[in-house]
Amino acid sequence: MIDALTGVLRLRPGEARPRSVENRRPDLAEALVRGKAAEDVPGLLGSLFSLCGHAHRLCAQMALNAAAGEGASRKPEAERSLQHETLCEHVRRIGLDWPVALALPASRDVIAASALKTLRACPALRGAGAPLSDTQRWLERQLLGMPAQDWLDRWNRQPGWWAEWSATGSGWLQRLVREVRPAADWPVAAAEPLHAHAGTVSLRQLARSLSEDAGFTRRPRWQDDCAETGTWTRLNDAARPLPATPWQRLGTRLAELARLTLPDAPGHGSAWLSFGAQPIAAGEGLAWVEMARGLLVHHARLDGVVAGYRVLAPTEWNFHAEGPVARALEGLPAAPSQEGQHRIAALMAAYDPCVRFEVESQPMKQESVHA
Repeated sequence: MIDALTGVLRLRPGEARPRSVENRRPDLAEALVRGKAAEDVPGLLGSLFSLCGHAHRLCAQMALNAAAGEGASRKPEAERSLQHETLCEHVRRIGLDWPVALALPASRDVIAASALKTLRACPALRGAGAPLSDTQRWLERQLLGMPAQDWLDRWNRQPGWWAEWSATGSGWLQRLVREVRPAADWPVAAAEPLHAHAGTVSLRQLARSLSEDAGFTRRPRWQDDCAETGTWTRLNDAARPLPATPWQRLGTRLAELARLTLPDAPGHGSAWLSFGAQPIAAGEGLAWVEMARGLLVHHARLDGVVAGYRVLAPTEWNFHAEGPVARALEGLPAAPSQEGQHRIAALMAAYDPCVRFEVESQPMKQESVHA
């Protein structure tokens, strides 16, 4: 029953695209909100997409405002809220998902217990009222083992910093990063970074695709090609080359967590994440939010009530049947060994789908559950 509502990804290592990834996520947004009053939509979509509910509520409100002809403005309270919620999502994924998915069996229970203890002490998870400086100190003491600014400076300037940091520390996270490196540090063919929100022209092109093609939200393409999105494709980091491996993509999540705990300044703080809205035509608006998993887009049409609504989430880009994960799975064995299963788990943790996935292999099937 849950799978029918949320969907499931079916992974088939060793099979050629488009068979290597099958996305069975239903497109429920328009059916849920069509005919509804605009003021009801942000709450409905925040509940439907509960795993990233805050980003969906923000994106929905901006899209509807743009469709109503209201000018877009970047409000400080929205910046702070998005910063806090994205920070918390990174903490949860690192502390809950990573130990289960990435640790070796012999150390999994120990690492998971240490990670849970660390999460319980995180000030940000107690609510948005906690001072950001408290979360920065928690991050420095519990995860980084050094000042966050120093860690981030070395990440930005030293290509080998992720390897150096993980090799020299004794904390549970450094141990986990070391353990998963053999399974995660292998080259994958990157798709184009998704920067459709870089300018007005590209936003209008995206709105046209969403408006004219009912299937675009399930099989999106950008400039006639697949694209990928994540913490490594931020507009404010567009000059950085894409990571070469899943292991390096995992590192970008911790780097962004460090950025979000630091005071506001170029390169970190509340202005790091891009979000905004664009009126497209009378009664039509588009909005975008850089959320924890990548770029989220909402497209709304109003005619007194909601006449049309499309949601395009990061999962549909990264797990496109011709996309980066599908391409990576093509080159893996059809019946993966334990080591191969660890590779797939690392790949999925790096690209981070928002739904459960199953690995189908011959002659047996293996199942994984996203926390």
